[in-house]
Amino acid sequence: MSGPMRQLVLLRHAKAAVDAATGEDYDRPLAARGLEDAPAVAQALVEAGADPQIVLVSDAKRTRETWALVSPAFPKAEVRFLKSLYLSPSEAVATEAEKAGAERVMIVAHNPGLHELASRLAHRNNALETKLRAKFPTCAGAVFARKDADSSWKLQAFVTPKTISD
Repeated sequence: MSGPMRQLVLLRHAKAAVDAATGEDYDRPLAARGLEDAPAVAQALVEAGADPQIVLVSDAKRTRETWALVSPAFPKAEVRFLKSLYLSPSEAVATEAEKAGAERVMIVAHNPGLHELASRLAHRNNALETKLRAKFPTCAGAVFARKDADSSWKLQAFVTPKTISD
């Protein structure tokens, strides 16, 4: 068992296709833009220091597809697919991250839970954290770090497909 979680990476799934008339939300695949965005965001997260030991992925189709596209950037990470992360509230996301029992955890899941958790952790009023609280678009990734279990989280990086292409 490793020490307390010291890095938390939150990644929202990439852009998904609009609901088909008969399709369930759970089964929505990624859209063409999502397929393009995910590898670029993954690379930017690596450059920002993201280095997860364990990655927890919602088992919905769009989150699994997002992980398939970003996973080459994190070859050493162990992945777990969790139904509990599908459209889960921020408290559930935080609980699953803590339960993972690793120092460096990544979560690939959905809004509003991810945005709520990221906003709660990004509580300072600097420009980057204000931008994160305003919007957590598809394929947005946030890297948080802390020294130990008693320290507060600090936002190290906030990456979106737009910030990469700008």
